[in-house]
Amino acid sequence: MLTAIIFLPLLGALLIMMQSDERTVWNSAFVFSLVPLGLSFYMLWQFNAGEPGYQFVEQYPWIPSLGISYHLGVDGISLFLVVLTTLLISISLLYSGGGDIEERAREFCFFILVLETGLLGALLAVDLFLFYVFWELMLIPMYFLIGIWGHGERIYAALKFVVFTMVGSLLMLVAILYLVFSARQHLEHITFDLPMLYQVPLSTTEARWLFAAFALAFAIKVPMWPVHTWLPDAHTNAPTAGSVILAGIMLKMGTYGFLRFAIPLFPEVAVEAIPLFMALAVIGIIYGAMVAMMQPDLKRLVAYSSVSHLGFVMLGIFAFNIQGIDGAVYQMLNHGISTGGLFLLVGMLYLRRHTREISEFGGLWKSVPIYAAIFMVVMLSSVGLPGLNGFVGEFLIMLGTFLRLKLAAVFAVTGVILGALYMLWTYERVQFGPITKAVNETIADLNRREIASMVPLIALMLFMGIYPRPLINRIEPSASRLLERVKVAEARLHERRHHQALAAAPGALDIRNLKIAAAK
Repeated sequence: MLTAIIFLPLLGALLIMMQSDERTVWNSAFVFSLVPLGLSFYMLWQFNAGEPGYQFVEQYPWIPSLGISYHLGVDGISLFLVVLTTLLISISLLYSGGGDIEERAREFCFFILVLETGLLGALLAVDLFLFYVFWELMLIPMYFLIGIWGHGERIYAALKFVVFTMVGSLLMLVAILYLVFSARQHLEHITFDLPMLYQVPLSTTEARWLFAAFALAFAIKVPMWPVHTWLPDAHTNAPTAGSVILAGIMLKMGTYGFLRFAIPLFPEVAVEAIPLFMALAVIGIIYGAMVAMMQPDLKRLVAYSSVSHLGFVMLGIFAFNIQGIDGAVYQMLNHGISTGGLFLLVGMLYLRRHTREISEFGGLWKSVPIYAAIFMVVMLSSVGLPGLNGFVGEFLIMLGTFLRLKLAAVFAVTGVILGALYMLWTYERVQFGPITKAVNETIADLNRREIASMVPLIALMLFMGIYPRPLINRIEPSASRLLERVKVAEARLHERRHHQALAAAPGALDIRNLKIAAAK
């Protein structure tokens, strides 16, 4: 099943390249995106909520001489990210086929479906080599999507995106090779298999350097402050579908990488790094919110809001308790739904007015009431209104953070307040007040295709806000298994520090005795 979910979009991409009629291309691409969506829902239905390990596992020898296997699996951490990926790809194709993409539709659909294969493969790979192949595969189609169908300084944005991501990827590749070499020494054979690499003993220095390489690669992808500067340019200049996929799915590869690779491979170093990552997360939350508030461009505002929201996800991850991890995974899904919806709505407005400047709008509630009503629901979801999905994730994250480090929770709360402030202020300026531009009086309201693109997202916002238990039940066992590994590492670290303190104590005692004797 997992192989079909990953590679059916790639098969569809190849078949689309053989077609010439534009409408047939759009219909075929949408159908090929619906197949993995249907399979992912079937996988969700068949998923055993009480099982913390990998399910639907497929493992075959691939390059046995190098210890590389074709190893796929899904657990509670990756399960809903797979469903989210297949859903947002289908919605992006449905929306883009309505006039957003006017040129080279065949190539556009080809790159979207290839990108889906890369994203799904990275989420389902349990072999490090296989993961890295899919991780790199994601870059190529996104580069072309931004560079060909983007707006403004699209070439600059595409190159900046690739350069930033490649720097982190190359460091991670070096770390992977070193880790595999260390595994050969201890396990007496080469392996890229993730569960086997969890068992490789490393010195403290080795673990710190390797964790740093993995963490930097994933921090760039999140992106965390201060390696976030590629994100606003990429979002602002990307086509609408590119922004939806980038914000909704691709940024989650960074947070997912921490949960799947960086933390369980090097748990002791991750525990040591709690203060650092919590500080960076809090800075990102406040910085992203304050910069978003000052943006005159709607799309750039939503881009900076992603920096703030994903700071909350990182805060929950490094709380290292069940509330924080559950909340972080839940918030990854929430961000994909709400921010993906915001980018779709901004794209719909741009399609009508060919501008994203907030000052160009005002009073839209009178001329496009359906659009304004949907925008309000999505905006409130992003803010975290109780009853909508954003509240559940933020509440769990703040609770987990408070239990770990109260000061971080106190500062992070300001991000919640600022987030509500800039989103409500933006909504007021765009939707309310007098219509100051005559062209805004005649804007067409949403058509059926655009409404159909938003309905699944709004339904999920309501369902996840009112009844989160089915999702938490499936996330929690895998999160608990990850925390068991972290707790063992935390205990080892505490014991080592205790021994170091005892070893240092006699020397300190001798010096104190000498001082007392000298005083006498």
